[in-house]
Parts: sequence; structure tokens; C-alpha cells
Amino acid sequence: MNSFLESSIKQFQYYKMLGDKTFAQLSEEQLLVQHSELENSVAVIVNHLWGNMLSRWTNFRTTDGEKEFRNRDQEFETMITSKEELLKKWEEGWNCLFNTLDELKANEMEEIIYIRNQGHTITEAINRQLCHYAYHVGQIVLLGKIQLKDNWKSLSIPKGESKTYNKEKFAQEKKRGHFSDEYIKKETK
Repeated sequence: MNSFLESSIKQFQYYKMLGDKTFAQLSEEQLLVQHSELENSVAVIVNHLWGNMLSRWTNFRTTDGEKEFRNRDQEFETMITSKEELLKKWEEGWNCLFNTLDELKANEMEEIIYIRNQGHTITEAINRQLCHYAYHVGQIVLLGKIQLKDNWKSLSIPKGESKTYNKEKFAQEKKRGHFSDEYIKKETK
């Protein structure tokens, strides 16, 4: 179970990094663009993630994951009006998540917690949120790509460069590691 928790934290870090790199490429105006009433802007998606993260990860083991302070419907309204505010909420949400995960121990992963009165093991709750956040970060990245078109800087293997990338990888010795290690290490240098 310890490897599950470590791997989950790395996955969450990876998805946060994808969002960070997308925000770095977009202007304040682009973060706030809403193409239609049915679509969310990047800022609205961040506001929803922030609300979800604070609700799910605050007092994670002792209170239901759907907190009374949360107003989920309001998360989908235009609340964020600047890049500074977007980044502040983004960081606050992720800090809440990472602080909670950092406190968990491997032997606690089968404990039951509740989200809207539905029991989940901590492992199941982590998987639930990992999938949810990946879904929304994917939306953020796609909106960035749509807005920047040819000016988009790839966040993974650039189009047409798979053979070169694979050649470099297969030239290295086999080793144990998490795929995100190379991305996260680049960020912290």
C-alpha cells in the first residue's frame, strides 16, 4: 500500500504540473475566456477544482467529503477575475490535498471515509479524486491548446517526435521509477 500512496502523490503532482505549465502559457484574458454558456472557462474549472479539493481533503478522515461550506453550483459561475486569483486558488486546493496525503500512513488505506454519506476506503477515495482531477486538468490543457493553436508548447512528447523520444529511452538501462519523475524533477531544477 505504501507504493500506492507514493504513486498517487506523484500522479497528483504530475497533473498539477500540467495545469501549471498550461497557465504559464496563457494570458489572463485567455484563462477567463468562455466560448459559450455550455462551456467552462479555465478559471471556472479551477474554481470547481478548488472547491472540490477543499471540501474533500479538509478534515478528510473525520468529516464527510461534501462539506456544508461548499457551494458546488456556485463553483461553475464566473468567480475568478484575475490570473493572480486563479493561481492562488489553484495552489490552495493542491496544498490542502498534498498536506492531507502527506499525513497518511500505509496502514490507514483501508479505513472508511464518507463522501455524501457513501463509504469509501481511503484508497478508493484517492482513486476517485485522482480520476476526477485528471479529467478536469485534461479539459484545462485542451482549452489551452485550442486558444494557443500553433503557439502551444507541448507538455509531453511533441507531435512527430515519438521515435526520437523512444530511441533515447531505450538507449538507457532498465530501471524502476515512476514515469512522472522526469517531469517533476525538471520542474524543481
